[in-house]
Amino acid sequence: MSSIFTKIIQGEIPCYKIAEDDRFLAFLDVNPNAKGHTLCIPKLEINKIFDMDDDLYLGLMQFSKKIAIALEKTVPCKRVGMAVVGLEVPHAHVHLIPLNEMDEMRFQNKVTLTTEEFTELAAAIAANL
Repeated sequence: MSSIFTKIIQGEIPCYKIAEDDRFLAFLDVNPNAKGHTLCIPKLEINKIFDMDDDLYLGLMQFSKKIAIALEKTVPCKRVGMAVVGLEVPHAHVHLIPLNEMDEMRFQNKVTLTTEEFTELAAAIAANL
């Protein structure tokens, strides 16, 4: 059964896309810890990040770094935190979270954005790539 991320990759479910190439996709988390919370995923459906071959794993890290740099240029923050949790969706993914305080890294704290705010934010981050 396809994960929700595979359905996003295939266009069956919409997302607030920031960037994509032939192997990876970055989009805003719709249940964000902080404004700008972004997910970077491989297009290949792999459950666990450490099951990825070295080339794909390193590619995901390079892709995530590029997105994090653009994110930091767009969303005022002290730094961009990175987490790989992997329990909520059985598809390897990296969380990039703009941080001003440690509580923003906790997955219980959420912020709310409108559709317009999500759309504008995704476009602004993409413009900084």
